[in-house]
Amino acid sequence: MALESATGEVVIVEQLQQFLLVLSVSLGVATLPQVFSWFRRIPYTLLLVIVGLGLAFVNVRLVNLSPELILVIFLPPLLFEAAWNLKWSDLKRDLSPICLYAVIGVIISIAGVAFGLNQFAGMELSIALLVGASLSATDPVSVTALFRELGAGKRLTMLMEGESLFNDGMAVVAFGLLVALPLGTATINLQSALWEFFQVVGIGISIGGLVGFGISYLTQRFDLPLVEQSLTLVSAYSTYLITENFGGSGVIGVVTTALILGNFGSRIGMNPRTRIIVTEFWEFLAFFVNSIVFLLIGDQIRFVILGDNLKTIAVTIVAMILARAISIYTLSNLSNWLTKSEISLPEQTVLWWGGLRGSVSIALALSVPATLPQREEIIATVFGVVLFTLLVQGLTTQPLLEKLRLLGSQPLRQEYMEAIARQVALQRTLEYLETTQKRPGIKSEFYNYQKTLIVGEINILQEKIDKLLDEYPNLEEFITNELRGELLAIEADTYAEFVRAGRLNKELSPFLQTINDQPDGHT
Repeated sequence: MALESATGEVVIVEQLQQFLLVLSVSLGVATLPQVFSWFRRIPYTLLLVIVGLGLAFVNVRLVNLSPELILVIFLPPLLFEAAWNLKWSDLKRDLSPICLYAVIGVIISIAGVAFGLNQFAGMELSIALLVGASLSATDPVSVTALFRELGAGKRLTMLMEGESLFNDGMAVVAFGLLVALPLGTATINLQSALWEFFQVVGIGISIGGLVGFGISYLTQRFDLPLVEQSLTLVSAYSTYLITENFGGSGVIGVVTTALILGNFGSRIGMNPRTRIIVTEFWEFLAFFVNSIVFLLIGDQIRFVILGDNLKTIAVTIVAMILARAISIYTLSNLSNWLTKSEISLPEQTVLWWGGLRGSVSIALALSVPATLPQREEIIATVFGVVLFTLLVQGLTTQPLLEKLRLLGSQPLRQEYMEAIARQVALQRTLEYLETTQKRPGIKSEFYNYQKTLIVGEINILQEKIDKLLDEYPNLEEFITNELRGELLAIEADTYAEFVRAGRLNKELSPFLQTINDQPDGHT
């Protein structure tokens, strides 16, 4: 018994050492852009992949990736953080094209990749379909991280994130159906496939909704920021595990829970201070997990195995890109015709090229049964394609956005908001300083010196803001939209305060629904 206990302790210590090593390397990579300015041209997530490749090249393996590690440990918090920040009114506006991309787009992707591999690489159709299913879903982790870092437009980011968050359910169902084909334990049946798809998605939405609304009403009963923050973390993992145990899509369950908590629960059950604490916590957790995931993706590459499957990888890449083009351009125009989505051709081009694959594809490939003879070929192909999308497509997405003028005034807006934030902070500092003027022990010389410094900084910032507004008149529309959003947020917070105080018996959701349906003009 003592020997088993000692062995268990050794394993825990070894795992902790591995975890700290991975984290240390990741955080070290995060500091590179601050030390070497050239690295600032590369998004942080892609820089992690490159460093991971460097480690793999010298055969330094930090830890072995497994489908359980990706799907159960890493994916739920990343999905939750992305969905928590999605605004329902924006998502609802583009729900039609997102659903088309997430469902029909996945089918087109599987068919395109399978056809290419079968016809041009001589791969058995059942194996080709399995590779297509593994690569059919754009990865929410990769896409969300990249588009946020690049500062892409809000509409474009919503379309890409929405598709990435919702197409995983379809991809996982397709993979589950197709993985039995090469083993000879199942045949394709359209009716059963559709039934399983709706069952998996329905269970995910149902359990996600129950958890989301349950926690939303629970947090109305108390105001404990740390407890409420912990509940969101518990909800992310518990929703995923419970949904998977009931045969549903854990991905869809987590996304549903996060959408409800982010758009409803955080409004009626959390005061503004708590919402900020929870949001910052999830931003930290997403950075933390992203730092590990992207480093390990690069570190898992086996160059010898990739070299042996170069032809298959090349055919898969071409087939995937062509299938993605057919899917995006066709479905976008269909959505424009049916629902007046007004997705422009430049936006469609970015959606096509920015369809990165990542951890979800790798997890599905690693889930292929060891009894399948072609397992190593499938894993090598998927890893090679994921590496291409992250490095080639990922590194060229920003130039494409700039070429198509889709980054817009995002850098200017950020510069303006930073100046405003600094000015507000200094103004509050000045107001506090004035309250200390008559405090015993404070000399007038010190007070006047500090006041002069602060007023000088405020005046410099005001000149900078005035210059920005003179040079870029389009910022005025952005400022107006920002103020409109702030006013709506204050109105929603006021309703929530009345509910918590028991002064408003009427259900709050109609109020919030009215507010959320109002256009805020953000782009």
